[in-house]
Amino acid sequence: MTDKTPALRLEGIVKTFPGVRALDGVSFSVMPGEVHALMGENGAGKSTLMKVLGGIYQPEEGQIIVEEMPTVMTSPLQAKSKGIVFIHQELSLAEELTVAENIYLGELPRRSFGRVDWAKLYAQTDAILEKLKVGFNAKTIVGDLSIANQQMVEIARALTVDAKAVIFDEPTASLTDAEKVVLFDVISDLQSQGVGIIYISHRMEEIFKITDRISVLRDGSYRGTLETRATNEEEVTQLMIGRALDLSRNVSHHEMGDIALEVRGLSCGDLFKDVSFEVRRGEVLGFYGLVGAGRTEIAETLFGLRDPSAGTILLDGEEVRISSPADAIGKGISLVPEDRKGQGLVLGMNCRDNMTLPQVGNLSSGPFVATGAETDIFEKYKEKLDIRTPGWKQTVGNLSGGNQQKIVIGKWLSMHPKVLIVDEPTRGIDVGSKSEIHNLIRELAAQGYAVIVVSSEMPEVLHVSDRIVAMFSGKVMRTFTSEEVTEENLIQAISGIAATDKVA
Repeated sequence: MTDKTPALRLEGIVKTFPGVRALDGVSFSVMPGEVHALMGENGAGKSTLMKVLGGIYQPEEGQIIVEEMPTVMTSPLQAKSKGIVFIHQELSLAEELTVAENIYLGELPRRSFGRVDWAKLYAQTDAILEKLKVGFNAKTIVGDLSIANQQMVEIARALTVDAKAVIFDEPTASLTDAEKVVLFDVISDLQSQGVGIIYISHRMEEIFKITDRISVLRDGSYRGTLETRATNEEEVTQLMIGRALDLSRNVSHHEMGDIALEVRGLSCGDLFKDVSFEVRRGEVLGFYGLVGAGRTEIAETLFGLRDPSAGTILLDGEEVRISSPADAIGKGISLVPEDRKGQGLVLGMNCRDNMTLPQVGNLSSGPFVATGAETDIFEKYKEKLDIRTPGWKQTVGNLSGGNQQKIVIGKWLSMHPKVLIVDEPTRGIDVGSKSEIHNLIRELAAQGYAVIVVSSEMPEVLHVSDRIVAMFSGKVMRTFTSEEVTEENLIQAISGIAATDKVA
């Protein structure tokens, strides 16, 4: 195979579902040693295309060509046998089994009479884990690992076969900054071995850091391929959504009200210490910092998921004690969690029931729930938040990431909170839906809500926040107004460089 021969090609792929043409003649290729980004909004067809490649779906038209050999993929196992390896965003691990058993599931090394060669299995696994620089071994039970480490187990699977192409689907969604560095090193190693990489991500900074080309899908159709070094975020975004986005800093155009929430000297063990801040009605207060800075833990404490070890919380100037989420909700604090699928939604339930779940007790009369009242609530927030779904009966797991996030936001807005906390509001959401969520947050502030946004994305906090609380190692380093903050002083603050500066 020459350097000009693709490791993998898909040509003219057509896939239809009842009433929907999910893929309309899509072609795509990846060269040996290339990192090729596949981008598009949620619902653009990326996942469907990869499922065709993985043998989960069979296309009506088109073909898959691996090293110039036309191939019919009938199952994920066959795809793997052809050297096509998937690293899924959604974890597909058996939590009761060891790391080694998960990595080599279905391909365990055998001795005579079909017995598993455990010594060889553990040795092979530990060799792979050493490359990934992880802090666990082959015999660790997967269920005992953090989500980030479970993601590293998924990645380890790619290193067990003679791969022609490896597909990474949002691989950094659960990883810390240190783990991302290891992942990018792994990708670089695979490149050096001539493996083609298909990289699916909504994170522009990653796309421009590690990819060679960018191909874009929109509404099931191929929209073009760009050389990464010859393009920019604006051009890619326009290709994805067909319009330009507002990427400017936030400038408020409305008056802010009284202080809705004030926190004084709040601590929670070693997670965060002596944290003080306030947020007003009509204000978006951003929390920004590195992984482990304590941002999410503060949000969870305010929502009653953690018990503070010291400090005071005041709502409308009155001290309150919050010992459970029910306490928080009753006092007017709502939390849109970081993990919307695991903590914010019941994916198999319909849209209406997801949105009204916290209110079931209030909407019940005896053993019966007032479904008419539930439907009214759903329709109100469907229109208010521009949730795109055929109707309330739609299973929420079938919605795009952006519309799922709107369902979670609508669920808590329907409780009429005084303070709305949104943790990682656009994680795993495409750039177009991300812009809609940002606009929604700003609109909620304009309507008088006090909004706290916790984010690990600097452009996001700069775009939506009136003020930004910079955190480092569980402490508030500085609080910036939108007028005085710069990328440089914000990075310094979250890196601990500003430790001697005046804090909030």
